[in-house]
Parts: sequence; C-alpha cells; structure tokens
Amino acid sequence: MKLNIRRTICIGAAFLSISAFWQLYDNIVPLILKNTFGLGETVSGAIMALDNVLALILLPIFGALSDKTNTRLGRRTPFILVGTILAASIMMLSPTADAAQNLPLFFIALAAVLLSMGLYRSPAVALMPDLTPKPLRSKANAIINLMGAIGGIYTLVCIKIFIGPGERPSYVAIFCAVAALMVTALAVLLLTVREKKLADEIVALEGEANSANDEELPQGAGAGVKLPKPVFRSLCFLLLSVFFWFMAYNAVTTAFSRYATEVWGLESGGFADCLMVATVAAVITYIPVGALATRFGRKRVILCGILLMAAAFCTGIFFINYSPLLNVVFAVVGIGWATINVNSYPMVVEMSMHGDIGRYTGLYYTFSMAAQITTPILSGVLLEHVSYRTLFPYAAIFMALAFCTMLMVKHGDNLHAAAK
Repeated sequence: MKLNIRRTICIGAAFLSISAFWQLYDNIVPLILKNTFGLGETVSGAIMALDNVLALILLPIFGALSDKTNTRLGRRTPFILVGTILAASIMMLSPTADAAQNLPLFFIALAAVLLSMGLYRSPAVALMPDLTPKPLRSKANAIINLMGAIGGIYTLVCIKIFIGPGERPSYVAIFCAVAALMVTALAVLLLTVREKKLADEIVALEGEANSANDEELPQGAGAGVKLPKPVFRSLCFLLLSVFFWFMAYNAVTTAFSRYATEVWGLESGGFADCLMVATVAAVITYIPVGALATRFGRKRVILCGILLMAAAFCTGIFFINYSPLLNVVFAVVGIGWATINVNSYPMVVEMSMHGDIGRYTGLYYTFSMAAQITTPILSGVLLEHVSYRTLFPYAAIFMALAFCTMLMVKHGDNLHAAAK
C-alpha cells in the first residue's frame, strides 16, 4: 500500500487556505485594532481570543454535522465550498472598515468571517483521514501540515510585499492576495478530488482488510455506536495529552516575545529568530516523522517528541542571558512539536470508524482549543504575579503531564494496521 502523494497534496489545499487566513488574522487584525481603532492590549487580546472561543463551540458541531451529510459532492466538500466562498468574500469588508475607520463594521466583518471559517475547518481536516487508508495517515498528515506551512509562508511573504511603511498602511492588497489564494485552493480541491468516489473506495478497502483477520478489526466502534471501555479510556488519555502539550507549547509561543524582552533584554524583534528556527525545524521534520511513525508506531514517536520538548524547556530555564545556543534549543522544540503534531490527530481518528471522523476531529479541536484559551491566562498570571522565569518550568511541567497520560494510551496506533 502506497500513499497517493499527488492526491494528498490536493486534499491539503483546503488546509493551506485555512493556514493562510489564520496567518493573516494573527498578524494584521491586532495592528488594525491598535493603530486604526486605538484599542488597548487587554481589549485587543480579548478580541483576538474570540476565534478560539468560537472554535471551541463551532468545530465539534460542524465536524459532527458533516458526518451526517450525504450529497453528490460528498460529506466534507459542501462545507469547504460554502465556508471558503463566504470567508473569502466577507473578509474583504475588513480593510474597507479599516480605511473608513468604522469600528462597528469591522466587528461585524470579523465575527462573520470567523463564523465562516468555523463552518469548514473541521470538515477540511477530516477530509484527509476520510480519503486515506489508516496505516498511511501519519504520512498523509505530514504532507497536510507541510501544505499548511506553505499557506502561512505565502501570507508572510505577501505581508512583506504589500504592506508599506507608516502606522496606517492600506491592507486591501494583502486581503485580496489571501482571498485569491483561498479561492484558488478551493478550485484545486474541487477539480482534482472526487470525495464521494474516493471515500467509497477507502471504505471498501478497509472492509476487505478487516474481513481478512477478525482479530484486527478497527479499534473504534461504528458511527454513533458507544466505544468499548478500553478504547474510550485510551481516547480520554489521548485527549488529555493533547490538552497538556498545547498548554505547554502555546504558553511559550504566546509569551516568548515578552519573556525575551523582560528577561534577556532583546529588542527590535530579536526574539523572532528563535521562533523562526522552531518553525523551520518543524517544517523540515514533518515528512521524516511521518515515515518514522509508519515504521515504529505513532505512540513511540509522540513519546520521543514529548521528551525532546520537555528537555528543551528544561534547558531554557538555565539561560540567564540570550545566547545563540537558544536557536539549538528551539530547533529541538520544533522537531519535538512536529513529531507530536503529525501523529496525534491520526491517533484520535484511528479510534473512530469512517462515519465518525468529523465528530472525532471536533473532539481533537475541542481539547486543543480549550488549552489555547486557558494557557495564556494561567501562564500570564504566573508571569505577572510571580516571575517571568516561571515560563519554561510551566511548559516543562505540562509536557511531563502529557508524557504520563500518553503512556496510558493503548489504542490508536498504526502498527497492527500497517502489518495487516
């Protein structure tokens, strides 16, 4: 059995468009809130957290709803089609509101585009496991993550090209560029991926494999059927692990700029070097990690990634001043994060059957988003009222908790499926 790389790249076009949008949202919206509307850090932070709050509600709903959808285009494609068109259209109101300094219009546009993105995010992610045989999902997810990185890089390059100097430059060109990419990615998906036909082929393929050996039936239950207790226990521990490692990683990424300024005295964006090194290391690692998971199993590779990140965070504690060696530490963080990110989602959906993948995708995002809402607040309290030096111990502790809960996961791996 061999992964269809071309098809996987085309499936990843949806995730590419999603990543391009979020890169735009995270970088440009705070600038508009501050420079155009003069909002303070607290209010801006609350607005920027709105996407995570909405995601916590919307992603499980639309993931499960897409499971129950049956159209000529398939289950997920209708959501991707409608969501992308709505988001690409509505997002163009944001630069218009910015130019007119119309705060109510900007809020309305922001809320509408976040709802549109929530409409198709879970279905877009669920499309990969829908159309990929179980043993190959780690390799496929590596390509999907790589496509997402390309989308983010595209937006960063466009920001550099289209945004000129000054406190209030025009953002029309950058929003047009990202909207054009989203529409192009949608066209690629619609023209190259016949979801309904391919999904039927995957169901038939997995059915033949299951009937070949009754002892190696899928570890999850059928659509809408209660999971066996051992599988449910593994799922709970896996979702706890997802929560813990997002608590650790997002605490560092969201607070690192302040930490580098307060503790190491870095100025003029010097902190970005470490984060860039971590990102590049993760991108380079995606494909090899997918292959390693196929060979040695997802759980083992994830545990190695957790140990790498915990070791890197523990090492960061001892840097009193900035040193170029920190780039090595953050390269290890990026490698560890890639091993976790590529394999954790396939483990979650491995415990489902074909008809439940959207619901399990929503579960995965529920726990990851809950962590991303919680950790900036919890770590922020420690940074403000205890010490900035609590950041790396905080992250190391949560990675240790993730390691403990991950040891308790007994299902969702791919070794038996690969052997079959």
